[in-house]
Amino acid sequence: MSQLDTYRNTMIRKREELAKLNQDLAKEQAKISPLQKKIISAQSMIDRTKNQSTINTKYKEIQRANKSISDIQKKCGDLQKKIAQKEKELATAEKNFRNEEAKVNKKNLEAEKKRQREMERQAAAFEQSLNEYGTVQTNMQMEIERLKAIPEKITVLFLAANPKDTQKLSLDEEARSIQEKIRLSEYRDSIHFESRWATRSSDILQAINETNPTIVHFSGHGSMSGELVLLNPDGSTKMVTKEAITMAMSTASDTIRLVVFNACFSESQAVSVVEHIEAAIGMSESIRDDTACTFAAQLYSSIGFGRSLQVSFNQAIAELLLEGIPGENIPQIYARDDVDLNDMILVRPDV
Repeated sequence: MSQLDTYRNTMIRKREELAKLNQDLAKEQAKISPLQKKIISAQSMIDRTKNQSTINTKYKEIQRANKSISDIQKKCGDLQKKIAQKEKELATAEKNFRNEEAKVNKKNLEAEKKRQREMERQAAAFEQSLNEYGTVQTNMQMEIERLKAIPEKITVLFLAANPKDTQKLSLDEEARSIQEKIRLSEYRDSIHFESRWATRSSDILQAINETNPTIVHFSGHGSMSGELVLLNPDGSTKMVTKEAITMAMSTASDTIRLVVFNACFSESQAVSVVEHIEAAIGMSESIRDDTACTFAAQLYSSIGFGRSLQVSFNQAIAELLLEGIPGENIPQIYARDDVDLNDMILVRPDV
């Protein structure tokens, strides 16, 4: 087995190991939502009953569910650390493979040049040799184009917040629809989807530092005064100003290129953020669940097909019109002064 084959097999194995870790993480994260629903149900029963025995039982259920969530979150944290380490190992394996491949190509190219010089000295066989050389060059160009078509990888950080004292939103459906559309896109392997639920203000910087995202997506409620609705530790509403979000986005990571505020009355958040981030999307008024879900899913689908951000936004609006879902004028997109949205492609061939 050649050294190149060894590096290739190592790279494939690391990818499989990383995929397994991501699957394990997704399974663990999926366990949290039922427990949260159980807590909400138990709390609702406590609020409705005066029976002390029932109250005590429900409090115990809440304690057990919170303990389970804490255990799951710890396990998720461990898995995320393993994923980060495995991604580093994969990056090293890919680098080794590319370097060895470059050496092999260089050696082959040098051999081809030597062969060409020999053919040029053989006048009688010159034409045939030239044809053979042209074929080799064509194959090499095809290989170069294939390598160019390998998309670079981005991370989408999905931050969801639906406090217990606010109207219930279909945030899990939105996340599911986005992930499904990403899986169906051409460059699906280039988009890594990370989600954080029941987001508190203290979770934002932590999640960004952990994932180094290209896109940060806020999903939940917004206020008419332009504030973003997150959670207090007790699950109640906490209002976060656009100034606070803007500061967080500008200082958290230099990889963030797009912030999506999929929440009511979040247009002012988007306007504020693009002072520091290349682009942002916000909602000009209150937005329906199905409108927000359909818009977001198509936006990421188009991004996953390598479309520019302007085209992706336009296609997301078109999807609302095609489905007959109202609210196509609510999403608004903004860009920093030095950014052309038609040239802003988040997933494209790595050149």
